[in-house]
Amino acid sequence: MCGIVGAAARREVSEILLEGLRRLEYRGYDSAGLALINADRELKLHKRQGKVSELEAAQAAEPHTGTTGIAHTRWATHGEPSQVNAHPHASGGRVALVHNGIIENHQALREELIAAGYKMASATDSEVIVHLMHRELERGAELLDALKNTVARLEGAYAIAAIDTANPYEVVGAREGSPLVVGVGIGENFLASDQMALRQVTDRFIYLEEGDLVQITPATLQVYDREGEPVTRPRTRISEAVEAADMGDFDHYMIKEIFEQPRALEATFAQAADFTQMEERFGSDAGAIFDRVQNVQIVACGTSYHAGMVARYWLEELAGVACEVEVASEFRYRKRVQHEGTLLVTISQSGETADTLAALRNASKGEFIGSLVIANVDNSSLTRECDLVFLTKAGAEIGVASTKAFTTQLVGLLMLTLALGRRRGMDERRQETIMNALRALPDYVSQTLEMNEAIEKLSENFIPKHHALFLGRGIQYPIAMEGALKLKEISYIHAEAYPAGELKHGPLALVDDDMPVVAVAPNDELLEKLKSNLEEVRSRGGELFVFADREAGFENEQRVQVLPMPHCPEVISPIVYSVALQLLSYHVAVQKGTDVDKPRNLAKSVTVE
Repeated sequence: MCGIVGAAARREVSEILLEGLRRLEYRGYDSAGLALINADRELKLHKRQGKVSELEAAQAAEPHTGTTGIAHTRWATHGEPSQVNAHPHASGGRVALVHNGIIENHQALREELIAAGYKMASATDSEVIVHLMHRELERGAELLDALKNTVARLEGAYAIAAIDTANPYEVVGAREGSPLVVGVGIGENFLASDQMALRQVTDRFIYLEEGDLVQITPATLQVYDREGEPVTRPRTRISEAVEAADMGDFDHYMIKEIFEQPRALEATFAQAADFTQMEERFGSDAGAIFDRVQNVQIVACGTSYHAGMVARYWLEELAGVACEVEVASEFRYRKRVQHEGTLLVTISQSGETADTLAALRNASKGEFIGSLVIANVDNSSLTRECDLVFLTKAGAEIGVASTKAFTTQLVGLLMLTLALGRRRGMDERRQETIMNALRALPDYVSQTLEMNEAIEKLSENFIPKHHALFLGRGIQYPIAMEGALKLKEISYIHAEAYPAGELKHGPLALVDDDMPVVAVAPNDELLEKLKSNLEEVRSRGGELFVFADREAGFENEQRVQVLPMPHCPEVISPIVYSVALQLLSYHVAVQKGTDVDKPRNLAKSVTVE
């Protein structure tokens, strides 16, 4: 979602700030801005609605320079996307501030500030923070104390970076419920909401903890806890090379990332050549925790929630472990009765998903025997706070609609199924069957990618449509849900998913010749029942598009178009079929002319409720 970059250096930093924003564009945003303290100790701002390129144009037309500054990309929560609502916000011509998160008591603070004579220029909740800071500074507080006193009055979530013309070489920050990292340089230090924003200037980072405040200058940095006491937080050096964020020969990041899946899947499974190594991928304490697992509670959001729903079928059928799956935003607020011996499993591409993180933090003492996260970003909040960690090897995923992060999450969940199943006496033949299927998975996905042109041709049928229905049975129902989500995310076609057996209980009323119906049909034990369900659609004039195992016996006929899929092992079929549905949604979106990589109103990393 919103992105923060801050710099305190001995060199001019405007280009560093802009490059940081460019590296955060993948997160989704609607406006951008920067603020610098110039050589005359004046506060200079540029703010623009739209892309970072609009901000770059403003900076090129009227360059603002300085060695201390902050920058921001905004994803609107309070107040519509506009130039006036864009960050940074300023007060009194001396202090400027950027903020990620939501301030829940902003209305009461707004009324208090207006009564004190402050003019509100925007409709945002964030503006109250900068005016509160200004009031503290005018009362004689030092910059860090002004921030400390201000955040003590805030209710909600925030990551904040602020500068003050009276302290021209200093940037201060605070973190509560929203990520903020410190980039450690030589003769310069930085703040950012995501380490990716700073990889062009440093490979050393400090990950702030909840309630931390930080003060940086070119020569110094100091972290304080919520009581204002100096603390030392670990420094982490990232040795991996910066992954190039270019599209190569592809037209969009999304299609590039779809085609990167064979490599990502192989890399995710590669370090588990045998069962012992596989268990070690979850952490040194995995064996002791897995021995105690009687139940699994999965908590996730969006695409990661669909991955959890697939895992429920695997865990219960293959490992004999009872499993419940719940959307994190519901789970965190529900009074619940947890079964004894339950492992909490969280799933998040970024490791910063606000509702999933809150679900972990809100778990009562002793409610779970342990916590496990499956994530794609190391040193994220969830990876630091869970007992066990499984890191997928998807690499940087820039497109907002998740593709390779989703399929690698499924690999991690299938490996978890194997690890728990072995502890519960899973048959050795079944273990080897699953391992062989995982080894072969990249090849089956490659075969699916060879269907790209055929799927592109099929997608032309969806261009004039406004609605679509996705059907699946058993373990393929969550894949139908994921397919519907992808189509609505990037093509803006309203799409719903149903278990095929539920057709006659309501959705059949929607079926006509203007409602395309997409079905997922592997060659499994539910195939014949699915065929009966699909006949119900065809007999009512519906147009069917069936992604079917080439050995399932489906043929093209009137109002039925069949996409023959590779004949793959049943256990990995959800992963293989999800790739075909990713291609479908991509090509529909391209032909409808939408912004594939940055769909409207959406963000890559959802760090607010």
